Amino acid sequence: MDAYKIAFVFDDSLDQPNGVQQYVLTVGRYLAEQGHSVHYIVGETKRTDLPNLHSMGRNIKVRFNQNRMSIPLPVSRKRIKELLAHEDFDILHVQMPYSPQLAGRAISAAGPQTAVVGTFHIAPHSALVHAANWLLHLLCARSLRRFDEVTSVSKVAQAFAWDTFRMESAIVPNTVTLKAFLGSQPLPQYKDGLNIVFHGRLVERKGCQYFLRAIRKLHNDGALPPDARVLVCGAGPLEAQLKAYVADHGLAKLVIFTGYMTEEDKPRYLAAGDVVVYPSTGGESFGIVLLEAMAAARGVVLAGNNPGYASVMGERPEVLFDPFNTEQLAAKIKRYIDDKDARDALHRWQQQFVPKFDVPNVADEVLVTYEEALRKRRT
Repeated sequence: MDAYKIAFVFDDSLDQPNGVQQYVLTVGRYLAEQGHSVHYIVGETKRTDLPNLHSMGRNIKVRFNQNRMSIPLPVSRKRIKELLAHEDFDILHVQMPYSPQLAGRAISAAGPQTAVVGTFHIAPHSALVHAANWLLHLLCARSLRRFDEVTSVSKVAQAFAWDTFRMESAIVPNTVTLKAFLGSQPLPQYKDGLNIVFHGRLVERKGCQYFLRAIRKLHNDGALPPDARVLVCGAGPLEAQLKAYVADHGLAKLVIFTGYMTEEDKPRYLAAGDVVVYPSTGGESFGIVLLEAMAAARGVVLAGNNPGYASVMGERPEVLFDPFNTEQLAAKIKRYIDDKDARDALHRWQQQFVPKFDVPNVADEVLVTYEEALRKRRT
């Protein structure tokens, strides 16, 4: 296979380890290891550890789809044209949906021999988000015609691509570097006992408040074993409110807030999990975190029944739950802390399930997409 010169185009910053950023960095690093020349054309990014990083301007923070993100202010058309003319990329791989102010201008500046590939990542959390993206589709109409191939990370993202942008797309799933998670050992202080873990940002959409309601019920019912502990792994604007809830309901000796986890520490926290819970209420197009937890945890992973998480966990619907239903979530947790045989059986399935999402397998699919895009573009 030929070595390609590839530019991942992403309007947001690469400073935060969120889902799309993880996809870009995981696939980009792997392709670079395979001998391809990988560049990143991105919004305002301050990190200095990435080679071939082109931070194109300033971004502003906004709330969108019940999430914090940044969008680019208009970037210099001249600067983008000069960059693309100098580098002469084989592939522009655009993360979608995108802003006309950065990615849209890069697409318009692409040379006639450069193939443009897009990947849809988003799942709308509300009708308002859906409508906003329909408007974005109209603003990007001209540059959308320049795409040679389009993929989506899940069926949910694929449906979004068609409903709002009228673009057909093949599914190439999200990915994870499994070697960073398989065989991980828990931190010494969490090696013993039974650990129930929440992992995620402490924001409304990720549902930690619903998780803690279920923990409170289990505690009040006397359903937790004496050696149980609850780890809340993450940080965010709801942290003070959640800590107050724990204190007010007599859970302070049970619940430990670990704070923000580095990417290096994440596998060791997840490895301690006998039951790892992701009660997100929506806005998920896939769920890389589920793959990470299934690879690392010594127990089982339970997930909110939003469409994105269900697209990953659909083969085992018994692990899905309604985050708003405290009784149901508490019963799910209780089942897997009480029944070690069921926990072990589900753990074995999860360990067998995740390898198909390992980066070498997914990157091969990405490269096939690049080849097809280049074939179309150059013939």
